[in-house]
Amino acid sequence: MESLHIIGSRQMGGADQFYVRLVRALNGVGHHAVALNRPGSPIARALSADPLEQFHLPLANQWDWLSAWRIRRWVKKRQPDIVQTYMGRATRLTRLPPTGRAVHVARLGGYYKIAGYYTHAHAWVGNTRGVCDYLVRSGLPAERVYQIGNFVPDSPALDLARLDDLRARLHLPEASCVIFTLGRFIDIKGFDDLLRAFAQLPIALRDRPLHLIIAGDGPLRDELHALARQLELERRVHWAGWQSDPAPYYQLADWVVCPSRHETLGNVILEAWSHGKPVLATTTPGASELIRDGDNGLLTPCNDPAALARRLGEAITAPSVESERLALAGRREVNEYHGREAVVGAYLDLYATLRRQRGH
Repeated sequence: MESLHIIGSRQMGGADQFYVRLVRALNGVGHHAVALNRPGSPIARALSADPLEQFHLPLANQWDWLSAWRIRRWVKKRQPDIVQTYMGRATRLTRLPPTGRAVHVARLGGYYKIAGYYTHAHAWVGNTRGVCDYLVRSGLPAERVYQIGNFVPDSPALDLARLDDLRARLHLPEASCVIFTLGRFIDIKGFDDLLRAFAQLPIALRDRPLHLIIAGDGPLRDELHALARQLELERRVHWAGWQSDPAPYYQLADWVVCPSRHETLGNVILEAWSHGKPVLATTTPGASELIRDGDNGLLTPCNDPAALARRLGEAITAPSVESERLALAGRREVNEYHGREAVVGAYLDLYATLRRQRGH
């Protein structure tokens, strides 16, 4: 079986990272997944060393007739079983004939505009129940809407020497309680709320100095740095920059915090769980779907730094057995429902089902 996977992004956000992981994983189990993306993009560079088939098209923002024609020509020539598109641009440019071998699957990780972008696909995959319900409410046929979640990279083995080196580079006291977060520096990620919440906490709790590590970059970088200075947090907030491999930071953390104002899923939650870390998140749609408050994580209202500070303070001062219990429950959750094997298997089962429905 062969599938073509098309994405038109210029960046390397959560959906783009999942695209890379899924294409690699499908090829890793013997399925021939071909990658189509923009030349010179972070995705193209990430896949450049992989032993998989990859090619590039402009996939421009405007109506790119040449890219659309070349996609259709490639599909007609190769006759893949599945053409899977990611997000609006790639989906809009992929126009397959209603009959033929290939089934067009549009994969969505957000509440995007449907009309004019997605309605022409043959089937749709949402990565959360909320996205799937939204697709049906938008008029897509429920019997052709499928839910398949994301999976995150396997956590590497603990490298104590590497962690000691990282702690020294960040000038973290040995007994520090480390809070970690990461993401693009944009408004919906809520990093300003986290800084304001952190400023409300004491310098130390349970005789452990509190330190916040923020990994990422983006258009609000200067504003966030200025806010940290205004709140007099320079000595306790550490800016790690964009991390292609954030694993050591997860391993260093005592708590991972997701302060977003909106999040469809929340890959940071899954990544934290895979590293065995407890999570405190705001009540975004994605976090509320993943986290059962007090069972496998903690939830606090969005846009409320005072509430975030209270919940984080309570979490840090609670007996360590509580954070260990939450971390263990989170790891079980990600292994059972968001592991590589489960997600890749779900896609392969879907492809086989759609192929049978197509009469192949």
